[in-house]
Amino acid sequence: MTQFNDGKDVGALRTIGEVGEALGIKAHVLRYWEQQFPMLKPLKRSGGRRYYRPEDVSLLETIDRLVNREGYTLKGAKAAIRAGKADAGAVPSPSAAPAAPSAAAQHDGPSVEDVVPQLKAIRARLEAILEA
Repeated sequence: MTQFNDGKDVGALRTIGEVGEALGIKAHVLRYWEQQFPMLKPLKRSGGRRYYRPEDVSLLETIDRLVNREGYTLKGAKAAIRAGKADAGAVPSPSAAPAAPSAAAQHDGPSVEDVVPQLKAIRARLEAILEA
């Protein structure tokens, strides 16, 4: 769980700015994730000001891990969370054999192995343009 160094109690409500700074996620991304993940419901006060509970912050950390570190799509991350397969401590150990992803968590489109050669070719062309 994220450690906040703001002097507030561990169970205190946090603003979107405080959460965004602690997690390294911009506020507009947090607001977008609220739309995409119905289970993420921060308290909203007058004027629409958001206050995140500790369980909201934990869910945001899980979403961030799934999407930005484990490569899930938003749809796949949502399915993994709903299925209970995305526990906050469920980061696989490096020595563990990777499990086959569920159908809901699979990515749409080409695999990484298919895209890497194309990206390398694009990079080479861009470098050639820069050198010209």
